[in-house]
Parts: sequence; structure tokens; C-alpha cells
Amino acid sequence: MAVETLVEHAAGMGIDALALTDINNSTGMVDFVRACHKYGIHSMGGIEYRNGANYLYTGLARNARGFRELNSFLSYHNQSKLPLPERAPPLEDVWFIYDFSKNPWQGNKKSRAKLRDQELIGVRPGEVNRLLTSRWNLEPSRLVIRHPVTFLHKDDHALHRHLRAIDHNILLSQLKPEQMACESDVLLSPDLLRCAYDEVPQIRRNTEELIKDCRIDFDFTTVKNKKTFTGTAQDDRVLLEKLAMDGMEYRYGRKNREALKRIRHELEIIDRLGFSSYFLITWDVIRYSMSRGFYHVGRGSGANSIVAYCLRITDVDPIDLDLYFERFINPKRTSPPDFDIDFSWKERDEVLDYIFKRYGRKHTALIGTISTFRDRSIFRELGKVYGLPKEDIDRLVKDPSSDLNNNHITQNIYEAGSRLMDFPNLRSIHAGGVLISEEPLTCYTALDMPPKGLPTTQWDMYVAETLGFEKLDILSQRGIGHIKECA
Repeated sequence: MAVETLVEHAAGMGIDALALTDINNSTGMVDFVRACHKYGIHSMGGIEYRNGANYLYTGLARNARGFRELNSFLSYHNQSKLPLPERAPPLEDVWFIYDFSKNPWQGNKKSRAKLRDQELIGVRPGEVNRLLTSRWNLEPSRLVIRHPVTFLHKDDHALHRHLRAIDHNILLSQLKPEQMACESDVLLSPDLLRCAYDEVPQIRRNTEELIKDCRIDFDFTTVKNKKTFTGTAQDDRVLLEKLAMDGMEYRYGRKNREALKRIRHELEIIDRLGFSSYFLITWDVIRYSMSRGFYHVGRGSGANSIVAYCLRITDVDPIDLDLYFERFINPKRTSPPDFDIDFSWKERDEVLDYIFKRYGRKHTALIGTISTFRDRSIFRELGKVYGLPKEDIDRLVKDPSSDLNNNHITQNIYEAGSRLMDFPNLRSIHAGGVLISEEPLTCYTALDMPPKGLPTTQWDMYVAETLGFEKLDILSQRGIGHIKECA
């Protein structure tokens, strides 16, 4: 389900606190916090950690530092390709919750490990009777409610089965219980959830204390990019002015009054809106590429800037072509500006390598994208999990009105397919978006390590814009390489 749909339904049921703990990712956290703001719900954030289908523990952040710790922990294992440890690490601002039925403190007293201060045991509603009859000497103060929510309604479980079969690339009939969520993982009203723990009121009190201790929020009003290039905003302004004036002499000569007036106007807006470091970082990338003899083309709305033209980020004269700077940056624009820079497909990776080494992997990442289930791909995926041969799947996709498609299997496929439309499918990489952040990027997201070999955010460019990032697009064109070869 969409994050906002979950929060909206929760608000309608009188729920005043929610925690989002997706499996091995924190993609939806920004949208979740925004939705909680909208509906007046206390927002908590975390990550559910698994090795494959094997549930390990759930980390719940006490605050922003805890969220960063969770993201850093997951990012390390994503990037090193090491399996997650069976026991959670001792993170200072995180509560770790283990499953009551699978926790490592079963068995006799001698074999049981001791719980750390930040470790808890989560008890599901259906496990209360087992707890009451249990011989385990679990400390009551360490027990909390654990009720995962995967569906809004029980009938959503059928669609969930299809998604799990697609993810595992197996037939529906081959799915094992541990590869799916329980049918009982539906959103319950607060009163119904409390009733399940009437016999163990200590658990309810522990959970209420846990909720009070945990909260996650984001600042959506400030720019998150690297704040300065030189170390201070004042020095950035002075350096950008120096480079722009030097560039004016190169582009227009010393006595072009129109160019000078336009440069001063742009510099005033750039400084007022805090974009000096963004221009200087882009100039730094261009300076490096030119020192290596790489051709580049700066394009898009960035070509409307005479400062960008003087810094040789672009080669388009905005005065000659009568281009308005305000199309690129103006105080009333809601979406942040970004430079689009094309390099040869042979040289772009070297430019990216410089950016990541110059600004550090903790602060630099490619932007992820999330592809969704669409049109024909839905029926091909569903046809495979039902075990249909290729010719039947082709007919299902290309000739849906065929009489041969009129059977209960294809009807099930069409019904599931209509519900799958626009569901998230795969995480991938944006064509060229790069973020350079003031704070470590794990303050906002866990990082993946796709085959390209560079850290990549788990959320996409739209979430980046929501948070206040201005991306830098480092793109590639085969044509630039061919032009260089011809020259």
C-alpha cells in the first residue's frame, strides 16, 4: 500500500502513533513523516532487518541520530555484501526488538544470552497465551507489543502472495509460509489491539513508554546540499564573484556593461538564495574535466545563467539569445535548480570517480529510481508465477480478447494485474543524478551498492527535492565521444 494510504487509514481508526519499519530499506520514510504531519500522527521510524526470508530483528530509532545509525548499519552490509549478523549491534540511539517466538533467549538459563539495555522482545497478539504458559524467565520490563502491519485488509493477502512469488521468481504453489507475511498482519484499531494484551498490562505500559521515547522528523525547509565550497558562505560569495568577473573578461572582454550588469544581478540572487556553493561545486567538476581534456555540454535551464556561461559550465550566451535567468533560479520557484552536464560515455565514469573522491562517499551518492509494474510487464510476470508456457503468456499480452484466454487462470491474472498497476517493482539508478550533501547521506536514507559500484540512495529524485536537495546531473552522450574522435 502507499505510505499516505496507510497513514490516512490509521488516522481514521483513531491511531495516534505509527512506526514505519520496511524490510531492509528506509525508502518510504520521508513520505511517511510528511503524511504523519498531515494527519497529526506521532511518527516513528526504523528498519526491519532480514537475511533473505529469515527475520532477525527490528530497529526503532529513538531520534534522528538513531535513524542515521540504522541507515549506516544497513548501508555497510549493502555495500560490503556481508550478511547481517544474527544479533543486532549495540547502537546508542536505537531500540532493537526481537521476535518472541524466535528470540535467542530461549532455552535454559545457562545457554541464554543477556539482553543489552537497548534490546527488547516483541510479543504478537496471538502469542500472549504462549507467553503466559511459558517457562522462559523473560524480564517483564523487556516485553513490548509487536504487531507488524502489511495489509489494510485481509483480502490484500492474495495480492501479497503474487508479489512474493514474482520477487522469488517461483510459482505461487511453491511459496513457503516464511516467504510471506501472516494473514493476521492487518491494521487493527487501538482498542482491539489493547484487548489482546489485557492479561499482560505490563506489556502495554512498556510499549507506551517506548512510543514516548521514539520520534523521527525531517526539516523540509532548508537546503541539504553541501553548504560551502571554501568553508564559509562569505568566502564562497567572494570566490564566485572573482571567477565570474574573470570569466566575463574571457567571454565578453573588460568593457561590456550589459554583461557586467547581468552578472551582478545574478550574483545577488545566487547569494541571497544560498546557491553559491552549488555553482562553485559545478565549476570545480568542469574545471577537473577540462584539465583532463574532456569535452562537455552544459544544457537545460542552467544555460540561462550568464554566471554559468562565464564559469564555462555552459557554452550558450544568454545575452545573445535573450535567455531569462529567472527560468533557472528565482525566489518564487518551488522546485530546486539543477545543472545538466553531458560528457562522453567514455569519460563520464572518470568524472563521477573524481566527484566521489573529492567530496567523500559519506556525503556523495547517485540518486535511485523506483520502477513500477506497468502494462504488459505485469501480465508477463503473473503468467510466469502461474506456470503458463511462453506462447500462452504472449497471447495473454498481445491478444487479450482471444477466446483461449477465457478461463479461471487468466481471469485471476487479469484481476491481480489490475491491482498491481503502479506498485513499486525494482530499485534502479537515475540516469545521471548526483547528490553532494552537507550531512552524511545516511541521515536521510540507507544506501545501496548496485553493480555500477557507487553508493546510491534508496529513494528517488522527487523525495530528494522534497527534502531540499539540488541534484547535479552528470550525463553521457555517445555523440560527444564521436565528435572528439572526429576532431
